[in-house]
Amino acid sequence: MFQIVSDGSCDLDESLIHENNIQVVPFYITKDGITHQKEKVELPVEDLYQFMVDHKDLFPKTSMPSVDDYIQVFEPLLKAGKDILCICITTKFSGSYNSANTAKQMLEEDYPNLKITIIDATVNTVLQGLLVLEAAHMQKQGYEYQEVIDQIEKIKSTGRIFFTVGNFEYLIHGGRIGKVAGVAAKTLGIKPLIVLQDGEIFASGVTRGREKSKRKVIENTIKHFHENDIDPSTYAFCVGYGYDAEEGMEFQKKLIAALKQEYPKFNEPILVQHIGATIGVHTGPYPIGVGIIKKYK
Repeated sequence: MFQIVSDGSCDLDESLIHENNIQVVPFYITKDGITHQKEKVELPVEDLYQFMVDHKDLFPKTSMPSVDDYIQVFEPLLKAGKDILCICITTKFSGSYNSANTAKQMLEEDYPNLKITIIDATVNTVLQGLLVLEAAHMQKQGYEYQEVIDQIEKIKSTGRIFFTVGNFEYLIHGGRIGKVAGVAAKTLGIKPLIVLQDGEIFASGVTRGREKSKRKVIENTIKHFHENDIDPSTYAFCVGYGYDAEEGMEFQKKLIAALKQEYPKFNEPILVQHIGATIGVHTGPYPIGVGIIKKYK
């Protein structure tokens, strides 16, 4: 018997967390640099995005779960006789993995007969959520503890996020793009196209206008399948959105239509999930894109 745990970067709706028996250790959000609130527990994601929309000159921050936060989740599970499989945000974005690993080391001596495995997802946000769901699906299918670990380690490198943002402000503030390039981009109305791969963000081009940037995100997603000779039906998909839920749903419809046009037999479900604070504070209130990862079978 084992329990799947993830940190708040997985950005899964409460319904999915409950349905798949996942435990989540939340990140903290600060809007004033002083008060730290647990994401979703004390501060809804919707409220954070509304704050960013209403206060364009202020930049919220997040901080990782503490070692004690992980101990508070891990120890009751160990007392109940459960092994733990914990999937954390890429170490290139956060020290959440280190907090979880320290908690593991502190607890192992007291529970020598139980297993605690901490996995660096090498991904984040809705893509991390897809990886966690794959682990949950395997657990439901009766996979053994080590089998799930082996499969997660095997598929995590296939994950990609193709996305765009509303403007360059948050990327500039977070040091993700040079200020000179940012000023030029603002002047020209350019929107960045970005891909997340192996835990790092890379530029994949620019375009003008919100609608065109969303079309390019879809084109880049399909291009990935073409160039690598991949059958998209072997992948799990999730659309991630920020402030505008309606825009997220519309983007999902356009993505499905484009995939069906290129691959007429494509009939896979595509989740739509809210991008949480862990990434939202770096992208601003208007990120939108698609995460993909190879399914375990």
